[in-house]
Amino acid sequence: MRVIGVDPGLRRTGWGVIETSGSRIRHVANGVCESRGTDLASRLLSLFEQLTEVVEAQAPEMAAVEHTFVNKDAAGTLKLGQARAVALLVPARAGLEVAEYAPNAVKKAVVGVGHAAKSQVEHMVRLQLPGAKLAGPDATDALAIALCHAFHARAGGKLEAALAAAGASR
Repeated sequence: MRVIGVDPGLRRTGWGVIETSGSRIRHVANGVCESRGTDLASRLLSLFEQLTEVVEAQAPEMAAVEHTFVNKDAAGTLKLGQARAVALLVPARAGLEVAEYAPNAVKKAVVGVGHAAKSQVEHMVRLQLPGAKLAGPDATDALAIALCHAFHARAGGKLEAALAAAGASR
């Protein structure tokens, strides 16, 4: 299964692609889409175009996007929400199932603690994806989102199999 994780941002949207096979996880690629333009519409369009190119080039089978956290600046939160809409729209337009995870859920899945520091997340991403050259904090977060989804998908598959086996034994 090839998974793209997306860490939405208006200035920089991080992305990371991993591949899983059983319990093995392999780094494929990661990077950052940097918005270009002077107004909001052109910046969102540039993120859309760049992320579309990434999805086409990397051919993921599933996508995971981080939920937006609400901060004190309502206008900033709204703009971040619009960048997040691009992050949801691009993989959905490509026909991918898109999962969403809260930042604390990502940290808990990757580090084991929901309020982990960015340095702890980076350390665990490096441990789980040895040899990966990280394109910066946004790409690192995107890889953590992809890892979180891979862990949840693996656990979900085991739960579904156990439930099916329990139903079949009746």
